[in-house]
Amino acid sequence: MKQRHPDWLKTKIPSGEKYHTLRTLLQRNNLNTVCEEAKCPNVAECYGRGTATFLILGDICTRQCFYCNIHTGVPGELDSNEPQRIAEAVCNLNLNYAVITSVTRDDLPDQGAEQFYRTVREIRKRQPECRVEILTPDFRGNVKLLELVLGSSPYIFNHNIEIVRKLFPRVRPEGRYELSLKVLHHATERLQFVKSGLIVGLGETKNEILETLHDLRRVGVRILTIGQYLQPRRDLAEVKKYYTIQEFDELRAEALKIGFTHVFSAPLVRSSYHADDFSRPDM
Repeated sequence: MKQRHPDWLKTKIPSGEKYHTLRTLLQRNNLNTVCEEAKCPNVAECYGRGTATFLILGDICTRQCFYCNIHTGVPGELDSNEPQRIAEAVCNLNLNYAVITSVTRDDLPDQGAEQFYRTVREIRKRQPECRVEILTPDFRGNVKLLELVLGSSPYIFNHNIEIVRKLFPRVRPEGRYELSLKVLHHATERLQFVKSGLIVGLGETKNEILETLHDLRRVGVRILTIGQYLQPRRDLAEVKKYYTIQEFDELRAEALKIGFTHVFSAPLVRSSYHADDFSRPDM
């Protein structure tokens, strides 16, 4: 029998002037956000703050992960004007911080790396004071593609490990745990701020979570997000456990103890949650 959501997972119905203004601007510019495509539970809060995570390379992914609401299939043609339209939206919103992520595009020769590069550079050209965080796929570990993306000089590089090692074959069958660690390690050799995220509630143990945290620190990751997995569709993996707020607090304490400098750990935390906190000059 499907478990009911605990009370601490209830969210507000999206509303408010900023929410509607941002949603209208995104629709007018034909832009995708992971906030809506992935059914993020924080869409009301983030849009209300005037922030969004832009989704580039279309809204169809070439891989199927059994925790993700983004649809799998054959993607359409690459939109060469997308970087300019995103940069225009960033300017219109006068953002100090922008997050760029994408679907996985194994069908493209460069897997979308050039589009990441162009998008970051276009934002920098039009809104120089805006800090840009990128959340990328693994590019199958291709170092040349990683170097191209890192060459755009993002403020933060993010690649989510997502789940503990043992769950990869069942939940993320086209990814590899060690490959994701390799991608993150390569980024930490180039940038000061490297970030990763973990979702829990898919059947992992606490020891397996802690093993993953130690692995992320071993490769140099400094910023961490931990959130509750919520089943977005019936055909995706079921929730095995709802973690309590206290358990998330305990995981945060453990992460800080082993050397992470910034940890966001709570039921509704997602990889871009309060990312704009990093727009502060002291960060």
